Amino acid sequence: MTSRRLTHRSGDTGMGPPQNDIVADLAHRSQGPNPSRAAVSPSTLIPIALAIGVFGAVYGAAARPLLGTWPTVFSSVVIFSGTVQFTMVGLMVAGSGALAIIWAIAVVNVRNFALGGAVRPFLTRSTARRAVVSWFLIDETVGLALAAPDSADRTLFRAGVAAYSAWVLGTVVGVAGGATFGLEALAAAVFPVLFIGLASLMVKGAGALARAVTGAAITLVLLLVWPGLGGLAPVVGGIVASLPGVRR
Repeated sequence: MTSRRLTHRSGDTGMGPPQNDIVADLAHRSQGPNPSRAAVSPSTLIPIALAIGVFGAVYGAAARPLLGTWPTVFSSVVIFSGTVQFTMVGLMVAGSGALAIIWAIAVVNVRNFALGGAVRPFLTRSTARRAVVSWFLIDETVGLALAAPDSADRTLFRAGVAAYSAWVLGTVVGVAGGATFGLEALAAAVFPVLFIGLASLMVKGAGALARAVTGAAITLVLLLVWPGLGGLAPVVGGIVASLPGVRR
């Protein structure tokens, strides 16, 4: 909040706030969110959308032989979750049955409770609008929304539209033969860079940095000790690092 100086003019009585302070306070409240923390800019969105498009192309190339062309594209349109879709394809390649795939997807989707809980305190719109933006709850969009809490609603929506469009378009590219361009190697290189960039946007202060490093360390140890934990390792690491009593 902008600082205000108490000034005493001839009309002030000395009892309670001066009139000019009241006017300044009302003007500040009418301005809404701090413009210095506005919704995410295109310069931030474009690289993230390009990275998501690469992952979408890899998924499209991997899923097409198993699902077919149009079902692969349709799955990206109605699911919009790289974690879920790659898990589904991996289990199909391994020959898993339908019940095993459904169970794995349900377990993976538990992470959405954490994502929703993290961003919910910063969403100020109506229930209907929150229901709309909930469709866009993925790691990248939530990370951007938490980095701009004063405009979390707009950030989540804008980043979500960009990410969703990139994911579906990337899937189409993959289905059309995008894997021939070596996108798998590119995706492997982009993945850590993308999430390190998100972490740098969200970390503010030594305490947050300590928790981020702790969560990363716990995740690494879990994957070394229990490789089968897979995508749940970062979830566990993040929860443990966020518990009360963990050094800030």
